[in-house]
Amino acid sequence: MHVLQTDVEPDAASAAAPKRGRAIVVTSGKGGVGKTTTTANLGHALAARGANVVLVDADVGLRNLDVVLGLESRVKHHVLDVLAERVTLDDALIRDKNADTLYLLAASQSGEKDDVDTAAFRTLIERLRERFDYVLIDCPAGIEKGFQNAIAGADEAIVVCTPEVSAVRDADRVVGLLGDRVQIKLIVNRLRPALVRKGKMLSVDDVNAILRLPLLGIIVDEPGVIVSTNKGEPISLEATSPTGAAYRRIAGRIAGTDTSVPEPPREAGFFAKLFGGQR
Repeated sequence: MHVLQTDVEPDAASAAAPKRGRAIVVTSGKGGVGKTTTTANLGHALAARGANVVLVDADVGLRNLDVVLGLESRVKHHVLDVLAERVTLDDALIRDKNADTLYLLAASQSGEKDDVDTAAFRTLIERLRERFDYVLIDCPAGIEKGFQNAIAGADEAIVVCTPEVSAVRDADRVVGLLGDRVQIKLIVNRLRPALVRKGKMLSVDDVNAILRLPLLGIIVDEPGVIVSTNKGEPISLEATSPTGAAYRRIAGRIAGTDTSVPEPPREAGFFAKLFGGQR
């Protein structure tokens, strides 16, 4: 007969508790800044470090994460099927073609964001946290129901922002909505140092003078990113790509094994030129 053990020390009981993975939402507010590409590349980079990773496409009706991963032909079931209990979670999870420890949970292509019950989505993320080291949630653009669904189960957020005034404004709005409920860090994407030097693009310092977030990484604009996306082969898989290396460094910072600080180019940016260097 099983006897319930009652003399376990609290610390020992805590140590025996199941480990929960980290749920990180990748967001921005503005569309087209590279959230999906960032999610795919960080997923691959974390999986390459030996972590078990699942990528959740929360953009119901406009899914693209499967395309960026080159998995569109494998999508048979999606998140709405799981929430409606038409299929099991295992039925809907798709193993990546390049990484055995990376999985995708696709969004529905035909559904609507209002079809997702926020509380049910939060429960789904909790279930995934019991099985994976990292749950990366690809957030749809905007701040409506899709955004609310995507952030529901997360306790960390990565804000992806391009060096554009409109993108910074929208990112600032998202940061305000996230508030203190999650830890927030910033990736500045598609930086063009030559334009920064000419004062025709915001610098990293310009961006973060407004957002004031811990800087997780900087991704310099590179044509190879578009090529890799169209091929369904994230650029973080390319050993010789500087951009791939940048994503891998960011993954190291997320995992806590890379303690280096991102170093933005120290040229005067758009604001500095506009105001004659007076900040």
